[in-house]
Amino acid sequence: MHPVVRSPVNAEAVAVLHRAARPLMDELPQLTDRVVALLRKEEPAYRAASVDQDELWHEVHRSLRHNVGSLLRPGELREAARHCSRQIGARRAEQGLPLDALLHAFRLGGAVVWQALVDQVTRRDPDGARLLVHMAAEVWDFVDEHCAVVAEAYRQTGRRLTWRRENRRRLMAEALLEGTMRVADLPEVSEALGLPERGRYAVAVVAGPGRETHRAVVRAAVPAGARVLWHVRADADLGIVLLGGSGDGSGGGGAGDGADGPDLLEALAAALPALPGVRTGIGSAVDGLAAVGDARRLAETALRSAAPGGDPVLLDEHLPAALLVSSPDLASALAERVLGPVLRLEGGDRDLLLDTLAVWLECDGSARRAGGRLFCHRNTVLNRLRRFEQLTGRSLSRPHEVAELSLALTARRLLHTPARTAV
Repeated sequence: MHPVVRSPVNAEAVAVLHRAARPLMDELPQLTDRVVALLRKEEPAYRAASVDQDELWHEVHRSLRHNVGSLLRPGELREAARHCSRQIGARRAEQGLPLDALLHAFRLGGAVVWQALVDQVTRRDPDGARLLVHMAAEVWDFVDEHCAVVAEAYRQTGRRLTWRRENRRRLMAEALLEGTMRVADLPEVSEALGLPERGRYAVAVVAGPGRETHRAVVRAAVPAGARVLWHVRADADLGIVLLGGSGDGSGGGGAGDGADGPDLLEALAAALPALPGVRTGIGSAVDGLAAVGDARRLAETALRSAAPGGDPVLLDEHLPAALLVSSPDLASALAERVLGPVLRLEGGDRDLLLDTLAVWLECDGSARRAGGRLFCHRNTVLNRLRRFEQLTGRSLSRPHEVAELSLALTARRLLHTPARTAV
């Protein structure tokens, strides 16, 4: 907060400075009172209730003692004075005092010390005032030096605090997503992450090579009414989605109102882009921050049904597929049991029959519409379907057998599409 002289202009000027500085060591309490009063008058940050006035007085006194002492013994005390300034910068950063206010305080302190030196020389050695002027540049250079020291300590501490705060938030988000967060810690987590305990949540999972390149695009694609806290893992990006509401933790309306959930999930699925090589799954909505781990598991189930570069998969709209991917062994058995005779045909013949059935199902059982999509006559479609019935022993006129065939087709598609594993 006060200057340390680096090198004398000449021996006579230094002698004048020393004669002026020695009495100041006995007047440190009065100088401290003067600096503190000036700070409280001119710097609003030091009038705040968060600033302990007793601590402030001792901080100023300690700085004055180190720095005025270094006027007398610069070689011996210069580094101690710098260390004192570093400590002040670090401590004030931890307390959240604005850096501008802190630098202003150091310059005000430097002004008080300089004025006290001038007063001493004027009163005790009027002829020395002319020589003291030669030391002004040196004194104010060191005021600037200590401002630089304190600013660097302040910024280093700020970076460390920011990292610690972000790492704490990251660990909290990871525990929420894993479902390992203790219920007793939820209020603290809610405050730190800005997520209400009683909100309504879903989780979105974005995976696949290249997602880092598209991360900004994905994060910008959040619909109005929803808020997403993204958490980056080595294998995927996970978004904790607050479905509406202000996130104030009140639990009334907005985030706590389940009516908005399905609409917002659909909007989120529509907003997230289909990007090359990237898969996206969005789970069903859950109630409460404590259930985010369940929401993550639902999102990973949806992800297993997502194709690289395809549209995001919303679990609520793909529940049959979700059931199949949740039990790949049963899905494989279903596909083999229902479609086995068709699957053992030659490749071209097999794919023709499978594609025809898939298109016919997508066209709600209309042979005419299916023929239009397959570029063939409706009778050709019907002939292929009859052959399919003969091979599988199942009838497309029986609803429960149609449902079985549809599930078997879905199982085969999911099992034979690459990169469908969970994160």
